[in-house]
Amino acid sequence: MQLGGTGKNATIDHNNLVRGDSIHWLDRAHNDVHENSFFSLMDRFVKYLNENCYTGISSYEFHYTLYTPGTFYKKHMDRFQNNDSRKFSMIMYLNSEWAAGDGGELCIHHEEGLQNISPLNGKAVFFKSNELEHEVLMTHKNRMSITGWLKG
Repeated sequence: MQLGGTGKNATIDHNNLVRGDSIHWLDRAHNDVHENSFFSLMDRFVKYLNENCYTGISSYEFHYTLYTPGTFYKKHMDRFQNNDSRKFSMIMYLNSEWAAGDGGELCIHHEEGLQNISPLNGKAVFFKSNELEHEVLMTHKNRMSITGWLKG
């Protein structure tokens, strides 16, 4: 796992006052049976979106995400300032036995107010990367997910 950061390539910033998670990129080159199964699922999902919703998705990127107790990610958008290739954001939660007091909710900032989504095992969240500001609230126990972006 490596520290999550904001920005891209040479301009990446690792500021734990903004973002405190650790990540590990999924890659077909790992030749891991579980990652490859996940990629096959995503291939089918992208095919469905392109054929039925005309999304124009041409690639994707995903990483494992771990928030340890006391970490969070401040309000942000999943789009780089000079690159709009991220079209849709996806989060798939991997947390069994999550309770309300464990924190770590995904907080979506809608025009009409806030929506908190608990990171329950098996739950998935999907939204347009350039439309929803969101944050991860402070977690009180390890919070795990697969997080990524469908790109065009």
